[in-house]
Amino acid sequence: MIKYTSIKELCDAATKRGIKISELCLEDQAEEMQLPKEELYAMMEKNFDVMLESVKKGNDPNLLSTSGLTGGEGAKMLQYSDRTGGGLSGSFMTRAIGRAMCVSNCNAAMGRIVATPTAGSCGILPGCLVSMYEDKGFSKRDVVMSIFTAGAFGMVIAQMASISGAEGGCQAECGSASGMAAAALVELMGGSPASCGDALGMSIINQMGLVCDPVAGLVEIPCIKRNVSGVVIALSSADMALAGIDLKIPVDECIAAMKSVGDSMSVNLKETAQGGLADTPTARALRKKVFGE
Repeated sequence: MIKYTSIKELCDAATKRGIKISELCLEDQAEEMQLPKEELYAMMEKNFDVMLESVKKGNDPNLLSTSGLTGGEGAKMLQYSDRTGGGLSGSFMTRAIGRAMCVSNCNAAMGRIVATPTAGSCGILPGCLVSMYEDKGFSKRDVVMSIFTAGAFGMVIAQMASISGAEGGCQAECGSASGMAAAALVELMGGSPASCGDALGMSIINQMGLVCDPVAGLVEIPCIKRNVSGVVIALSSADMALAGIDLKIPVDECIAAMKSVGDSMSVNLKETAQGGLADTPTARALRKKVFGE
């Protein structure tokens, strides 16, 4: 059985057998849960179907969050992409970040989502994978299988460090989600298990130290926009890994460094809404608007 205590363990095991990390994870989970592999695959496919539904639900310009602070950002981004032919970033990127915002909008409106790995970072993996499925034409089975790789890496991060904003800051939420997405993207593109690990590490180092400072304590501002940056970092990290660019610092050391940074972070910057953007004059005014004095 896999212990999920290091990325290197996963990558080495998959490389030794000449299989993908997703295949290794599916086999391991089937053995641990005493269920057929196809049954577990079907469960994961349902998760991907929820991601597709969340993008669709969130792509409603009239959908507002429960607080009324946000809504329609994803729809605006997708409309902008269609109107401009992709804007400055190109249609694939703008549509990926639009989809990420749609899922975050769905979450803020109390819609049904898949926490990947958390609700606050819920748009990053769907933004990347739904785009690979709908815009790049990857098969549904390959996309669903790549979620097993993302999940396996997320399990390692959860054991080695944290995926909780309250414990490790937004680096633990959006940073982890971005790394999980980057690894899934590399596998989809035919990259090696080691390259999947490098992509994860590159995503983490590019969000190291990111604080969790939700305005009014709600997963909306700046969370929705941080899902966008998580998608951009995931895609760029995957491309760097696929290009053969060295991570330099081993991925497991990157995760350990993220934990160290999270442990040393002020409690004001870990989901308490007492620091960072949450403590600005405008943020305090928004809090009063939602909750009163």
